[in-house]
Amino acid sequence: MARTRDMTVGSPTKLIFGFFFPLLFGLLFQQVYNMVDTIVVGKFLGVQALAGVGSTASLNFLVLGFCIGVCNGFVIPVAQKFGEHDYRGLKRYVVNAIMLAVVFSLALTLVIGLLCKQLLVWMNTPADIINDAYAYILVIFLGIPVIFIYNVLFGIIRSLGNSRTPVIYLAICSILNVILDLLFILGFHMGVEGAAWATVISQGISSLLCIRYIRHCDMLVLHKSDWSFDKDCIRRLLSMGLPTGLQYSITAIGSIIIQVSVNLLGSVAVASVAAGSKVSQLFCCPFDAMGSTMITYGGQNVGARKLDRIGQGLRSCGGMGILYAVLAFVVLHFFSPSFITLFVNETEREVIANASLYLDYNAAFYIPLAFVNIIRFLIQGLGFTKQAVYAGVCEMAARTMVGVLLVPTFGYMAVCFANPAAWIAADLFLFPAYYHVMKQLRRRMESPLVGA
Repeated sequence: MARTRDMTVGSPTKLIFGFFFPLLFGLLFQQVYNMVDTIVVGKFLGVQALAGVGSTASLNFLVLGFCIGVCNGFVIPVAQKFGEHDYRGLKRYVVNAIMLAVVFSLALTLVIGLLCKQLLVWMNTPADIINDAYAYILVIFLGIPVIFIYNVLFGIIRSLGNSRTPVIYLAICSILNVILDLLFILGFHMGVEGAAWATVISQGISSLLCIRYIRHCDMLVLHKSDWSFDKDCIRRLLSMGLPTGLQYSITAIGSIIIQVSVNLLGSVAVASVAAGSKVSQLFCCPFDAMGSTMITYGGQNVGARKLDRIGQGLRSCGGMGILYAVLAFVVLHFFSPSFITLFVNETEREVIANASLYLDYNAAFYIPLAFVNIIRFLIQGLGFTKQAVYAGVCEMAARTMVGVLLVPTFGYMAVCFANPAAWIAADLFLFPAYYHVMKQLRRRMESPLVGA
């Protein structure tokens, strides 16, 4: 019997902690196999290859962020139906979410595959790294169907309150990715392209494991007759998925503008940001896990019409985010050079110094980042996906101003402040947005909000 967790009853703090930690381990495994690509490339193929892979990060975020955002939006109605205990409606949404994911992924793969090289040119990717960048990102984009299915199935499992099963799958895939990275790069000498194939194949295996899980989950047993498009479900899924996907992409546009500015500073700066970003992504896994926890927690509780629990959950998760942010800053402030040497050789002193500076300034603003994830995903789980888009616009605007106005004048130092500026701008919108959303829900349900 597949495990599920009803987050509408019991202590919010215990439920959030119980859901968060397995999900965190899963995200850490996911980051490990993302980092392995960078580690193997940086250590065995050199700084130039590392810069080539790193220069694709913002473009990767633009496209794959849209995919992940759409999938996150598609599964919001699943969590809400689970909270309502409407399992027939839940199945309808699951089926239509999967079918829409297939359609979206095939169309997106065709378009992005054709535009891939031109996008890198538009981003002013340095001539000495553009071939490596193209070889890597083209394979990643050809794997968009796998990424779509992988994320929508993981989202469905998470919406049922199960954050443990994906950890096992991700652990298996992380180990597989390490093996394939070493095999393709060191054994078959496939270069950066081998690292990309290792990632896509690993995610494909994870998708197959998710399919196996869903086939054995009693409330998701699907028959041939279930596989039909439902206009109402599709309309609802699109209203949730498209704004959430756009939120990721809009945020990524700001990152692309920063990447263009970094590209103009040369391949050393590109490699420094690439290495620093990878370490930061690892340390930001808890914030991502908090966000994913709150989208499920919010979705289930709004489905169950239990508004009093939403404020309680926000306070519990917010306190956890603040404590972790302080701890992460202390660790990175004193030990960031040690983490950077995972990606580059110790002789690359300029890259290590620049990457450490990048980490120091970013980690100092992890508390604002914590609330960006917690509040934005909570609002999404409550069904207000447009607010997440507006938060993304705030992030994009802040990064754009830094990239266009400050980086040309202050150089690499300004790059280090781009993310903190974006996080603060998003929070200035999200805090008022949360209280506005709760007022709307209170009026809609004609129920007082307790404990908010």
